[in-house]
Amino acid sequence: MNPSLEPAIKMVIALLFGLLIGIDRQLKQKPLGVKTSMVISIASCLITIVSIESFHKFGGPEHPNMDPMRLAAQIVSGIGFLGAGVILRRNNDAISGLTSAAMIWAASGLGIAVGAGFYKEAAVAVVLLIISVNLVPFLIKLVGPTNLNKRDVNIKIIMKANDSVSRMIRTIENTHFVKLEDKSKEHRIRNLKIKDLDGERQQVSMVLTAQRKEFATEIYYFIRHLDYVISVEVEQL
Repeated sequence: MNPSLEPAIKMVIALLFGLLIGIDRQLKQKPLGVKTSMVISIASCLITIVSIESFHKFGGPEHPNMDPMRLAAQIVSGIGFLGAGVILRRNNDAISGLTSAAMIWAASGLGIAVGAGFYKEAAVAVVLLIISVNLVPFLIKLVGPTNLNKRDVNIKIIMKANDSVSRMIRTIENTHFVKLEDKSKEHRIRNLKIKDLDGERQQVSMVLTAQRKEFATEIYYFIRHLDYVISVEVEQL
């Protein structure tokens, strides 16, 4: 490889790897898109190249403690600001964006690896990253344990003030909203909150752990037709 062209080739490879990460995130409409991912990978690659070349250019007997990867090491800590920016905490205490934050960190790692000349390792990492966020979750849903095939649903119920809240909660826990083969699979309610509202009304808020086959619409219509229920809000987390 021509030494004068090697830095440019490294950054092009980093661009391609960042493009793959960005396409995966953008297809899923996640915060990390194609442009952001490419910029992270290219910039990380550039900083790594500068760090290594600076060692060769300025290092020597008069600089015995100079570390060729010191500058590149700061990428890992600095990239945390971008990762924190895509992590969202909703008003129901649910946290989203962790995978995108991890992918931002991974994109910087790919840029560092390519900048340091570890092309094969970076290529293998890209393949494993794509598999880990796409194929593995699909296989878990297909053949994994039942507990791994559940998801959380946030439910807010406005109902007339009465003494049947406990009965309603037991009904939701023990009712399957779609026809399932294993009837022993019960729902689990956590983060239960009950408070009084004006006009003799009550608000019941809960997070329900349900099967992935049970759609939010089916849960909504079931609860909407329970006694004393005025309105329902269902959010799939």
